[in-house]
Amino acid sequence: MLEHARYEVLPTPTIEDKVLTSVPTSVPVTVTASPSMGLERTISTAERFAAAGYTVVPHLAARMVSGRTELEELAARLGEAGITTIFVPGGDADPVGDYKDALSMLEDLTAIGSPFAEVGVTGYPESHPTIHDDLTVQSMWDKRKHATHVVSNLTFDPGVIKDWLHRMRLRGIELPVLLGVPGPVERTKLLGMATKIGVGDSTRFLSKQKGLMARLVAPGGFSGESFIEKCAPTVGEAEMRVTGLHLYTFNQVAETEAWRQDWLQRLAR
Repeated sequence: MLEHARYEVLPTPTIEDKVLTSVPTSVPVTVTASPSMGLERTISTAERFAAAGYTVVPHLAARMVSGRTELEELAARLGEAGITTIFVPGGDADPVGDYKDALSMLEDLTAIGSPFAEVGVTGYPESHPTIHDDLTVQSMWDKRKHATHVVSNLTFDPGVIKDWLHRMRLRGIELPVLLGVPGPVERTKLLGMATKIGVGDSTRFLSKQKGLMARLVAPGGFSGESFIEKCAPTVGEAEMRVTGLHLYTFNQVAETEAWRQDWLQRLAR
């Protein structure tokens, strides 16, 4: 899983230099889309990473795409850049056009000829703040014909991952899963960012549990490494089809790459 990890980054003005300096081109890079930065920032950043030799996965947030015409234009533009994989979340923005959710845009992608070899969709191990659990699982079922894999949203609880994966498989959703895990980000920054990316339930739970919040922010508390180790018995089950890691770097890519290489060396020994 570490060997097949990919790094999620935010398209800030400094991220390109950070990635080019510290991340080998063998590591796929995914570029987020946010209402505050705009979709053009995502696309142009992805194009430059592709030109530098990276396998790039831009996030095409459905609510930020106006409709099929723009979708066809984006597909053509990304194709010219050699980009063959995308990630399609619904997105946090108010819809700018026809797409109210990811499924409606995925259906249009299929209708225009499935221009991308790989299409990822979001999985929600935690309860979504505004969508019932049954609906999130149903949504994955509906998307399965239009997608090639699922990327799990961030959670701090290995037990939640276990229950979610088993529930998916019992439901008949067979798409491979990339397990979403925080990289070695500084813990207080992780907490500050968590509520902004849809994992508020985890942080609210921790804040209500005596001692757990202290362990999270203290040395030796929560870490991506310990989380992966605790998930290992579940993801090691072949029928769970967990094929790699999706590392939320919060743009601390040098630290993430150093951590990954160090752990790979320790595992080799």
